[in-house]
Amino acid sequence: MSNGKKVLIVEDDMIISLVVENMVKELGHSVVGKAVSGEEAIQIAKKEKPDILLMDIRLKGDMDGIDTVAKIKESIDTQVIYLTGNSDRLNFERAKDTDFTDLIVKPFTIGDLDKSLKLVV
Repeated sequence: MSNGKKVLIVEDDMIISLVVENMVKELGHSVVGKAVSGEEAIQIAKKEKPDILLMDIRLKGDMDGIDTVAKIKESIDTQVIYLTGNSDRLNFERAKDTDFTDLIVKPFTIGDLDKSLKLVV
């Protein structure tokens, strides 16, 4: 069993956030923070330096998940798994510029998440 990763969850739906947090913990990783906006995610990421960002593409506030990832990657090196409710091509093209590890379409299972987390080295 590999060592658990430090995960930051960025999701503005509190119920989904909780479900994802439980999945992450069940898979043996630790949740170092949960953010509902891009601004909050950037602050937590700088402080906690997570190994993985589980990033919802649609967020409340001025920045979406893709803008947020670009900003976070300016100051820390972290892997990104996008969580998205829409398999919108435009977002996918923009997301590619942030060099992400995986993209999971909601709703997803713990198996889907496990598979994605295993891609992170």
